[in-house]
Amino acid sequence: MPNLATSPEEIARRGQDYYDRFLRAKLEPEHRGKFLVLDIETGEYEIDRDEMAAIQRARARMPDRVFYILRVGYGAAHRIGARFSRKQP
Repeated sequence: MPNLATSPEEIARRGQDYYDRFLRAKLEPEHRGKFLVLDIETGEYEIDRDEMAAIQRARARMPDRVFYILRVGYGAAHRIGARFSRKQP
């Protein structure tokens, strides 16, 4: 079972920190706009243009893990009523 004691804020902090330290430089040039589903414990991930496809593959490989989901190169995975803006490197 996923560790439900981990708060959403802690998941986001750990996931973003791992992404910034180890994955950003590697993934952003080639995968900008794709969805990343990151295991916050191991650093394993799935990436796809289709968010649900990435989530399903991650769950199939790592069924009991806690995931952080982001859109590569963007400040948020989703938007509500506004345009996406890319983060500047």
